[in-house]
Amino acid sequence: MTALTRLTTILIVASLAAAGPAAAQTGSATRPPQPHQRPSSPARPTGQSPRSDAQLEAAIRARLAQSKIAVDKFLVRVQGGVATIEGRTAVIQHKGVATRLAKSAGAAGVNNHVQIDEAARQAAAANLTKGRRRAQIKRGEARSEPARGTPRQSR
Repeated sequence: MTALTRLTTILIVASLAAAGPAAAQTGSATRPPQPHQRPSSPARPTGQSPRSDAQLEAAIRARLAQSKIAVDKFLVRVQGGVATIEGRTAVIQHKGVATRLAKSAGAAGVNNHVQIDEAARQAAAANLTKGRRRAQIKRGEARSEPARGTPRQSR
């Protein structure tokens, strides 16, 4: 061993000993995270620059305007990265679509206060009581009745 290597080794050992036993176990002089704390994770995917509330609000409004739910004209506000969506719709699915559009625009969270019209609620309840529609029947499931105009096949 050269004198420089010995000196480097001695300095590393001395700095670990001076930092205390916790640093010697972890290999660094930083404090380990407390057991009740979660490691911080980014609110948005890496590669995106942080947006101001005004920029985020404009991005959400643009996505809503380009979508099929633009006819509902939802009110959008953003505060602290959290979007609040308000309005009324006659289509139940538009409420979920509005939430997904806001999140995909970069909102850290969404408060969806969209109200669904009573007629839409009643129509959805009627569909549920009727059962699954033909388009929703899985392949391989037996149908309760044959389609009109088709003879019943025997196996």
